[in-house]
Amino acid sequence: MKAIVVCVFAALLASSVPALAADPSTEDEKVLYAIGLAVSQNLSWFVLSEAELKMVQQGLADGALGKSKKVDLQMYAPKIQDLQKTRMAALATAEKKTGAAYAARAAGESGAKKTASGLVITTLKPGTGASPAATDKVKVHYQGMLTDGAVFDSSVQRGEPVAFALNQVIPCWTEGVQQMKVGGKSRLVCPPEIAYGERGMPPRIKPGATLVFEVELLDVVKDSGAAPPATAPKK
Repeated sequence: MKAIVVCVFAALLASSVPALAADPSTEDEKVLYAIGLAVSQNLSWFVLSEAELKMVQQGLADGALGKSKKVDLQMYAPKIQDLQKTRMAALATAEKKTGAAYAARAAGESGAKKTASGLVITTLKPGTGASPAATDKVKVHYQGMLTDGAVFDSSVQRGEPVAFALNQVIPCWTEGVQQMKVGGKSRLVCPPEIAYGERGMPPRIKPGATLVFEVELLDVVKDSGAAPPATAPKK
């Protein structure tokens, strides 16, 4: 628990540097600014108002400059966790509502099929080869998107397909890719229950997010011993 609290508090501090009067110009300024941008992605889960962010900035300044602390950090560390949980739950609720509407529209499109799990699968290009089993290793090209179209991961952009066992990825993939044939391409709309659920995958994927994958099945290899690479949508 202590490690979690430290990480959360560190994110709060590092993300709350006051805005610069001018754009960063030197390389050192740009590095420092980039640090702020990187860590601020974690801070976004707190959904801070401008007034709340100013209070975070005050804590940052007092701590960094060795000034007298106005609260006991050890006492308030659990409350940081509570705030994060509350704000993330609110984010998840909003994301689920948006995602459900998106999935409903996708299910109504021509050629779409919705399964009992909530997966919506649409064939973009029929395949002619074999279909994989849940324990098979598959080789694919894919692109992962949020419901607003933002790409959060893409083997296509990297220019290199990936291979992994279907029983070592998120349930949406395990189910959806089994319905494909080698040479085919499909769109998978994955509700949070069969993707990353309430936890999301910070900072790119919000809690409760519905995800969209376009997957091209390149090959099936009868080998269940391969672990998914870091770029695959793992469990």
